[in-house]
Amino acid sequence: MKLRLALLAWLVAVCLAPAAQPPNVVIILADDLGYGSVGCYGAPPMVLKTPHIDRLAQDGIRFTQAYTPSSLCTPTRYGMMTGRYCWRTRLKSGVLGHLDPVLIETTRPTLASLFKQAGYATAVVGKWHLGFGNQPRAAADLSSPLSPGPLQVGFDYFFGIPQNHGENWGVFVDNEVVWGLRSTNHIDYPQPSYYGRKFMGFDAPQRDDWTAQTVLTDKAVAWLKQQSPAKPFFLYFASAAIHEPITPTKDSQGTSGAGLYGDWICDVDRSVGRILQALDEGGQGANTLVIFTSDNGGHQVEKPMPHRPVLPPYTFVMDTVWDAQQKGLKPNGDLRGQKGTVYEGGFRVPFVARWPGHIPAKSVSGEMVCLVDVMATLAELASLPMPSPAAGGEDSFSFLPALLGQTPPKPGRETLVLHSGSGVFAVRKGGWKWIEGLPVAQPNKPKPKQVEELYNLANDPAEKENLIQTRPEVARELKAVLQSIRSPKSSRVKNE
Repeated sequence: MKLRLALLAWLVAVCLAPAAQPPNVVIILADDLGYGSVGCYGAPPMVLKTPHIDRLAQDGIRFTQAYTPSSLCTPTRYGMMTGRYCWRTRLKSGVLGHLDPVLIETTRPTLASLFKQAGYATAVVGKWHLGFGNQPRAAADLSSPLSPGPLQVGFDYFFGIPQNHGENWGVFVDNEVVWGLRSTNHIDYPQPSYYGRKFMGFDAPQRDDWTAQTVLTDKAVAWLKQQSPAKPFFLYFASAAIHEPITPTKDSQGTSGAGLYGDWICDVDRSVGRILQALDEGGQGANTLVIFTSDNGGHQVEKPMPHRPVLPPYTFVMDTVWDAQQKGLKPNGDLRGQKGTVYEGGFRVPFVARWPGHIPAKSVSGEMVCLVDVMATLAELASLPMPSPAAGGEDSFSFLPALLGQTPPKPGRETLVLHSGSGVFAVRKGGWKWIEGLPVAQPNKPKPKQVEELYNLANDPAEKENLIQTRPEVARELKAVLQSIRSPKSSRVKNE
């Protein structure tokens, strides 16, 4: 009888106990941060220290074969938010212009909308670069709401940079309006933007490039402090750093041994540290998955480059990169290529994650993963239903077992399509990588010449030996693989 009563009491207690709180999720996306630009990925400590990013790797897992779907920012951001390769959209090469309409359809499921439907508070703070509105925006139109935009694709809150760090918007956006907009008058600002274009002329506080990263981090930390422990949250923090112009804050200037470029990397690390501190101070650190990664590879050059004039106080990005390299930093490690190219340096990026009690500390995974897979992975993590392949997440495959430090029975992803800034396709399968070598044709320009390449990354991660002539059978196989993924509207169809 006593045993029955004890069992009954236990069952009642279990039934009355509150359900386990779903994990909070924070994604920190650096801009143009290369594979070799972080301490835990080999940056020399005498040149560059990134203690907060390294702490994530020490407390969690570090991936050595994490890829972006594109070697440029807009397509990667689209892919991470939608679980869909961006080359399936209207954007076949390059990035969105500063007046282009929103790239994500408001009817399309996104990572943010999945979380929001599950009861999460959702926010994006930082660089957006996915467009606003339904039509190209007139440069003189300063009055209409910046909608549709982040709030229409699943986010409750947005504060950030509309396009790029240093662009000619020159302002922050707060939800659907220009932050601090005083009137619709056009103001003529004589100082051109870093890129040489005139500022758009909003009658609003102008963004200071040397403090933008601090402002964004302040906003992210403030939003985290407002969150109730009773409701899970999803924060996407899209860093301004280390995109050009290279504008390290006063706190970071002179703190690295790699000049301005290294100091700007230190600002990314400072932002990571402040976000981790805010989570810990709010008692949320233990139940928060934090992912840190980058939207594409970094700049890396073989020699000083001629460039357009850059007005003071700016310094041209490639000059700062060359200076950092001379001081001992390899922004992309030993990988070939850089941002925008079809080589590994354009795609392979740092990817570290921490979730105390769930991800074993000091784990390392060599599984091939892609930022387009974040949607399916986090949906499985938070028990959120993925849309059907016809409805969304067309190219997203969960790598949750690998994220949790487990050895999966089979890889979450066996093949991966990569897409360069000029629209060149490449496909990875196992250790092999085949490059189709055909850029997107440009109006009023000669038809581009196709140059195929084939590399065995298992033996040649630096892509030094092109095997296209000696292993034609592998090239034919991978060409067929690419076509089998490119032709249907979803690469998930044949896997489900």
